[in-house]
Amino acid sequence: MTKTPIAVEDGQLLEQARQALWQAVTERDEYAAGQAVFALQDAGVSVEDVLLDVVVPVQHKVGAEWAADRLTVVQEHAATAIHERVIAALSHRPRETGPPGAAGTVTVSCVEGEWHALPARIVAEVLQQRGYRVDFLGAQVPTARLVAHLHQTAPAALALSSSLPTRLPDAHKAITAAQAVGVPVLAGGAAFGPDGRHARQLGADAWAPDARAAVAVLDRGLPRPRTGAIRQTVDDLPHLVDQEYTLVARQKRQLVKNTLAGLDGRLPAMRAYSDAQRERTAEDIGHIVDFLAAALYTDDARMFRGFIAWTGDILEARGVPARVLDPGLALLEEELKDFPRALGFLAQGRAALRGDTSPAPGPHPTV
Repeated sequence: MTKTPIAVEDGQLLEQARQALWQAVTERDEYAAGQAVFALQDAGVSVEDVLLDVVVPVQHKVGAEWAADRLTVVQEHAATAIHERVIAALSHRPRETGPPGAAGTVTVSCVEGEWHALPARIVAEVLQQRGYRVDFLGAQVPTARLVAHLHQTAPAALALSSSLPTRLPDAHKAITAAQAVGVPVLAGGAAFGPDGRHARQLGADAWAPDARAAVAVLDRGLPRPRTGAIRQTVDDLPHLVDQEYTLVARQKRQLVKNTLAGLDGRLPAMRAYSDAQRERTAEDIGHIVDFLAAALYTDDARMFRGFIAWTGDILEARGVPARVLDPGLALLEEELKDFPRALGFLAQGRAALRGDTSPAPGPHPTV
């Protein structure tokens, strides 16, 4: 079934659909959400345009409104779930291209530990609309299982998705393992940086900022890597020889415990915290350590500084001064006094809290 595309240059039809979809997902009205996107397709807008020019912008708005404390985390989850079901429904409507698989086979998967599957799901659907056969493996795929699947199916490429920088070490393992069985890797997602710098750093064969760019890369074709050639981590990331990443990652539990105990001494108000408040504080410290470890893995001060600034903005939106993060960072500096790179990143984080807008240094010169 082929539809005659309509002219949408002025964006009016798409904007109306975005407004209708936004209202539907914020009111938790799955039926209305479906009607908003199906009406567009019935009017001649391609599924690809519906997904990328309507669903994606509305999902971005959902995240922005949560960050600004205008949506609760439950409302954000509900809106995301509606989008997932709408996309599933779209995938079962008549296709606009030739027979499935005519363009080749691609495996689309999230990195191990990555639960944000919606971006990968959208890429998978766009690829299918463009004539690719897609094995969509979903969220949180263990690397060993992923590689076994690639070995059995030998797709033209693996499209690997990760939204969280803390999952980059797992992404690196997946990239090198996939290439070792002869499958090239196209990386995508916020974790790899807005310019794809971490995709290149970790040795991915290509990077794409969005689904349309991913299609363009795959249409050009990616050469198959030589099978059996397994790179060592330090081949891509020579700065890891200092062991700072490994030691911080291994000591996470103790770092969180010691920092929490130190905060008890420095912030008397914490002594009156409920168990739930202490648990949330421990989780926050754990996230800080996770992002510090990821920054050490990539040797990218901008990553850690950006996370601290973002966390400060989230706290401010919720009526909590961002400066409450500073004592925790100071305590981590004391815990990691023998780790020069970690100390530099922590200092950058504290500078971000003070409003210091001077640029953070880039990655280590050896990268």
